[in-house]
Amino acid sequence: MNSDLSLEFLRVVEQAAIACAHTMGQGNGHKSDQAAVEAMRKTLDSVPIDGTIVIGEGERDEAPMLYIGETVGIAAKDGRTATGLPKVDIAVDPLEGTNLCATGAPNALAVLAASEGGGLLHAPDLYMEKLVVGASSKNSVNLDAPVADNLRAIARCLDRDVRDLVVIVLDRPRHEQLIHDIRATGARIRLISDGDLSAGIAAAVVGSGVHAVMGTGGAPEGVITAAAMRCLNGEIFARLVVTKPEHEERCRAMGIADFRRIYTSKDLASGDNLIFAATGVTDGALLKGVRFFGDGTRTTSLVMQTNPARVRFIDTIHIEQSRVVRVRF
Repeated sequence: MNSDLSLEFLRVVEQAAIACAHTMGQGNGHKSDQAAVEAMRKTLDSVPIDGTIVIGEGERDEAPMLYIGETVGIAAKDGRTATGLPKVDIAVDPLEGTNLCATGAPNALAVLAASEGGGLLHAPDLYMEKLVVGASSKNSVNLDAPVADNLRAIARCLDRDVRDLVVIVLDRPRHEQLIHDIRATGARIRLISDGDLSAGIAAAVVGSGVHAVMGTGGAPEGVITAAAMRCLNGEIFARLVVTKPEHEERCRAMGIADFRRIYTSKDLASGDNLIFAATGVTDGALLKGVRFFGDGTRTTSLVMQTNPARVRFIDTIHIEQSRVVRVRF
């Protein structure tokens, strides 16, 4: 993939964020989701790629969601598949944190990850055990190790006391024992209602005040998090939660035979040319939300790549036509 595509994908997440930000706080998650999806699809179809959605919002019969297997980009829109446009696999979460947007809570994002063909795992829409850490401790933890052992290892790597650590956990009944085990070590917990993808990014950013993410969340979000970890030199350890025969069938349909395998970021996002782009919908720890003013709209985004390796925070003012903009810093 040409690295210039990073700015094209930036445009995609910006437009999705702006669209659903108009619904922020209205209490209608479906409306917010639909606005983000429609804006993302429309903008994707203007990007010069031959793209395929490998992580999406559902299957074809659930349109207007961006479904798994859907083709996007100029090649799909114009029916020109042999024009030399790059083949790109795309993982999307048009609105990460639907409930956060609907209620006006922090940390809602529009997110996209992309790779050359075959560079992103086609993960079934199941739960996944996850452990996300930053670069300093990624070689010292193990998904199967006791919680206390992992937290002590992270503390040693950071030259801190375990009591200084902050662990993000989704506030779910299934995490009751995990929360108990973390608290027993003296570490602090930040419970979140939604948005474990943004939490994973925070764990890999030095100075965010987050040192790990633990617990079970969606597998599709795990793949997108893995793309971000590849760009940030952090790590995700993950294993699919396969508890029913139908889970096994869904895994096999996507070519997954080893249900106990522990995946790393390189397994989930194996591409050599990865791009990750996210735009804040509501204010969060890393990104400000969409701000509307009389002359236009302001967005804050994070765009990362593996080739060339770079991380960019981008503040954009989208100017309405025929307006004179007074930029306010």
